[in-house]
Amino acid sequence: MERDIQTWSCNDCNKRFRNKRREKVAFQKRIWGEYVFEKQTLRELKGKHGVYRKTLRDALTSYEAPEKTHQPRKINLVADATYFGERREKTSWCVVVFRDPKRKENLWWKFFDTETTSAYVEGRKYLEGLGYKILSITGDGFGGLRQAFFDIPFQMCHVHMKRIVVCGTTLNPELEAGQALLALTKTLCYTDGNTFKNYLKKYIEKYQNFLNEKTINPFTGETFYTHEPLYRAFMSLWRFLPFLFTFEKDKNIPKTSNTLEGHFSHIKDIVGVHRGLSRSQMERVLHSILLASTIAPTKGKLKHIL
Repeated sequence: MERDIQTWSCNDCNKRFRNKRREKVAFQKRIWGEYVFEKQTLRELKGKHGVYRKTLRDALTSYEAPEKTHQPRKINLVADATYFGERREKTSWCVVVFRDPKRKENLWWKFFDTETTSAYVEGRKYLEGLGYKILSITGDGFGGLRQAFFDIPFQMCHVHMKRIVVCGTTLNPELEAGQALLALTKTLCYTDGNTFKNYLKKYIEKYQNFLNEKTINPFTGETFYTHEPLYRAFMSLWRFLPFLFTFEKDKNIPKTSNTLEGHFSHIKDIVGVHRGLSRSQMERVLHSILLASTIAPTKGKLKHIL
């Protein structure tokens, strides 16, 4: 066995030979692994292996990733989507990913033009069809996620909740009501549900009239909330309040979707190395990374997923 390729030896002449097809497939796997997980560019691969760029391109194009293998079980799921391309130029698209945070394993993913309820319904049906039992779902504030998992305990990600509030208060709010709301939101990571709800009740008692203040447009006669961004931030917190402390009922439910947030960030670092890829080419790269569930798989893991 040489470089994971079966070799044979003639008993008469001692000549060694290989299966050319297997040798070609092994070369494709090696090039693909270095291209994706070692972040090697075509120029670097050309210098390393001493072959033409066309040979490398052919190897990358011909490589076929294996299918995901599953071990159906009970899971506390984390789900989210991340976008690629430019939304302003209407060239954006996304990948929706379901991940088991306990094993740090991506269980299902698929590419879409945009994040929709049907995407999450499709992923749920797929996993449940394989035999997975979803005990809870943790994600961001996307309404379609809750609709797809309407009968399963939902945990609102605390990090996303804070981001939503910051959109209305800013990180350095000038208004006292904004400062208080931001300070309260920051306690999510270490306070319990009853304490948080009590403080939120006190906040409402003190600032309700201020938040409900309205201004009349002198030209149109229309009314709008005077402190609309702050009002929206508060209403978002109030709307998600029933889902902020679901984890207290089961210690295995993750409070955040950080397991995917960090994963997405690392994935985009790799994609950034290979600039100029078409969507189909990028999807192939993403598929391999998502199949590995990490950007830095061990040698054993790499051998399994290539």
